Amino acid sequence: MNTPRPARRADRRADRRRTGTALAAACALLAAGCGTGPADGTADATASSRPHLELVNCGQPVVLDAVPERVVLLKSAAVPYLHELGVMDRVVARAGQYPREYYDARTLSELDAVPLLTDRTDTSGHLQISREVVLAQRPDLVLGEVDNLDRSSLAASGIALLEEPALCETGAADPGFEDVYEQVELYGRVFGREERAAEVAAGLRERVEAVRERVATAGAPVRTAAVLYPTVGGGVTYAYGAGSTATPQLEAAGLRNVFADVDQRVFEVTREELLARDPEVLVLLHGDGEPGPVLEAVTGLPGAEGMRAVREGNVLVQLFNFTEPATPLAVTGLERVADAFGPGAPAAVAP
Repeated sequence: MNTPRPARRADRRADRRRTGTALAAACALLAAGCGTGPADGTADATASSRPHLELVNCGQPVVLDAVPERVVLLKSAAVPYLHELGVMDRVVARAGQYPREYYDARTLSELDAVPLLTDRTDTSGHLQISREVVLAQRPDLVLGEVDNLDRSSLAASGIALLEEPALCETGAADPGFEDVYEQVELYGRVFGREERAAEVAAGLRERVEAVRERVATAGAPVRTAAVLYPTVGGGVTYAYGAGSTATPQLEAAGLRNVFADVDQRVFEVTREELLARDPEVLVLLHGDGEPGPVLEAVTGLPGAEGMRAVREGNVLVQLFNFTEPATPLAVTGLERVADAFGPGAPAAVAP
């Protein structure tokens, strides 16, 4: 398979800094610049005409006139952030799928208290929801963009939308765990919880560094790995490359992504290419349901028994958000991968 030459990480970091500078300049063109009001969302007499927050999301300016009080979730990715910041009570409705395996008891209790508008998806797994259903909730902020309800259609009704940076059309410039910490702090600004956001970011950073230290201390040889999203029942298998959170997640766990030379987030991969790359470890992602059929979708491929990961039983099946996008769940996913395949892990892992 012909793959584009990857950009070096240092180059991508430089691109990211340039992008940040450009976004800051774009914000400066807005009426009040990028900034926040007081942490409690109040404003003094001289600042009463200023918006609470102005920022750029997916390359588009977003203006929040006040701390959001009525939030609608169209994707589950923001849930861990909102829970940790203590603002799940601002969520008035949700749509899509929220696998219970992602959440602890407290988060589940908070989610169960939020009405579910719909979990209906099309054949490709994309949420189907009408604009009228969302508008009926009178939201001041929508989290998550879907195909038939995009940013521009909501903006026409004066409703702001935020998407996770990794899920923007252009993706993240240099995906990694720094994105998690930065997104926590962004939500802290959005909801006026800056101090709490700093605490959450510090705790997440400690967890990631603890895994890295464990790997470095062990000094074990680096094994090769691949992160795949197979189609259950037959069909396309997708692999995650340098543009995904999968690559830094594997690196932090002491593994090397065999598709790190593909400078894309996700792409179709042929059976022949997968067998040729012969990863020693496989991480298989899925949206919901049982892990068995997901495992079979790969181990049942012709010739799969010749792949080292399959032959030695080094296969982990886990839900999608434990790897993508870069959220606190990806930190938990890192710990799961490290526990399964890092230093001191058992030789084989059952899904």
